[in-house]
Amino acid sequence: MSEHHTITTGSSPEQVGLALLTTAHNIREEVDRHMISATGISLSRTKVLQALAAHGTVHQARLADILGQAPRSVTQAVESLERLGLIDRTGNAEDRRRKTVSLTTTGRTALAAAERAGEHVLRQIFGSLAPQQLTDLETLLTLINPPRSHTG
Repeated sequence: MSEHHTITTGSSPEQVGLALLTTAHNIREEVDRHMISATGISLSRTKVLQALAAHGTVHQARLADILGQAPRSVTQAVESLERLGLIDRTGNAEDRRRKTVSLTTTGRTALAAAERAGEHVLRQIFGSLAPQQLTDLETLLTLINPPRSHTG
């Protein structure tokens, strides 16, 4: 994260909002880059594994709903993770289009490694903040975090 944006006193809500969006994007890219480098699994693929770890075996359409993503996007992620042996995908005897997805033992191990890699880079990024700064940042983020809208 080489780009730093300075917010000056008197900045408008739009300027602060854009700075936050830029910062969030840069942090996400850094976490993703680090996770891929350390484990070969991206942040978005890790989120699929986390959903399966939390919800167990689910139908692929339900997984898309849990993730708040389009079914087509989830299908691509599932196919990729299946090729890596991180998840199992089985068909339904009555409806061949309906697939059930579950996490493999290898997938659980990979998920743990990916989470450690993500946590490591987040500690690097946020570790320089004093405890009170972390608390203040968390409070501010909670105040402005809009509720997640579910579509689909």
